[in-house]
Amino acid sequence: MIDAPLSVVVVSRARPQALCRCLTSLTRQTHDNFEIIVVADPQGLAAVAALPFARNLKTVAYDEANISVARNLGIAQAGGAVIAFIDDDAVAEPTWARFLVGAFVHPEVAMAGGYVIGRNGISFQYRAERVDSLGDTHPVAHRGQEMLVAAGSREGVLKTHGTNCAFRRAALLEVGGFDPAFRFFHDETDLAMRLARRGHSAALVPLAQVHHGFAASERRKGSRMPTDLFEVGASTVLFLRRHAPETTRFEPVLSAHVAAQRRRLVRHMVAGSCAPGDVAPVLDSFRRGLAAGQERALGKEQPLPVAGVAFLRFPTVTPRRDVVVAGGWLARRTLRAQAAALAAKGDSVSLFLLHLSPKRHRIRYTRAGFWEQTGGVWSRSERAHSPEKVMKPTARVKMEVDRVAVVRNLTDDLGN
Repeated sequence: MIDAPLSVVVVSRARPQALCRCLTSLTRQTHDNFEIIVVADPQGLAAVAALPFARNLKTVAYDEANISVARNLGIAQAGGAVIAFIDDDAVAEPTWARFLVGAFVHPEVAMAGGYVIGRNGISFQYRAERVDSLGDTHPVAHRGQEMLVAAGSREGVLKTHGTNCAFRRAALLEVGGFDPAFRFFHDETDLAMRLARRGHSAALVPLAQVHHGFAASERRKGSRMPTDLFEVGASTVLFLRRHAPETTRFEPVLSAHVAAQRRRLVRHMVAGSCAPGDVAPVLDSFRRGLAAGQERALGKEQPLPVAGVAFLRFPTVTPRRDVVVAGGWLARRTLRAQAAALAAKGDSVSLFLLHLSPKRHRIRYTRAGFWEQTGGVWSRSERAHSPEKVMKPTARVKMEVDRVAVVRNLTDDLGN
């Protein structure tokens, strides 16, 4: 199953530039048996049509604010035995698909998820978590790189995040895919719980990593400050109605959710992400969503029809190379041009631009299609790392190459 055909579904709306960057990262995958399906609005599809690899993509037009419907449209076009999902404001490490699909070598595994890295390209947004029947998440004590497989139940399951998850196609069809009642939020968690109820297991794959940017949308600012929590409220109640124990008293649970959202909004206000007058209207949208969730009909769990869809294998570049380009900040213009030229040929390029300073490290995936890490020779990239003040730039570059080597598919060779 490690070489199983994989269908990668990307849903996008009103973020064409982010979508193109996401798709570019997918073209550098080391797993060579996959297809890419894009479900997007007209603006996104127009941007995709201009990409040099556009003819190798499956595209579906959809322009409504319902991620579950959009993902089901992607499932309908998928020809792979495993179907993975990544958000348009995320980019995948080159080994992401290979590690993620590897979880399905275990026949009991119907769903898998990996780790999600935040905006600085280094710190984790999400690692090992478990979600319970109330929709609450709890940390799981798992800090190694080994895969973790655990059986699910009505009480909970290993949490998968929508921007980094995969499901066995047969299991998706069995439970009817995503429930369109969950227009946003808890959509993949509801699906995971429904699969767990049927006795399926979940896998956590630490080395299957994506970088998630939390781009601005109609529901949030670029600062992650929410502007509308209506659908979050609705999905919160829908999840409780379907999965909470019958003896659950909703009132105290929902009151706790309101209080948690208020604290979240106040933190944004204190940080300057919003004005004091913004808190009450956004919190009111959450309350209105809670009320709507009481009335909205849950979808019926019925098998999706099995369609004989052809698999459109994405052509891999031959020979494919994983290249390291490194140098000082003063030569950044030349080195960036060199990295862009290599990326244009299809190579997976990692550029390291280090300063003789304690400047914080940051990793980003550029529009040109290469990874770029900047930072000081004498500063930490991870908390566990303590570089010496006398460390030479070449030694520090090697240290950073070693740190990302497994997920970036790199070697110790610092040449190109």
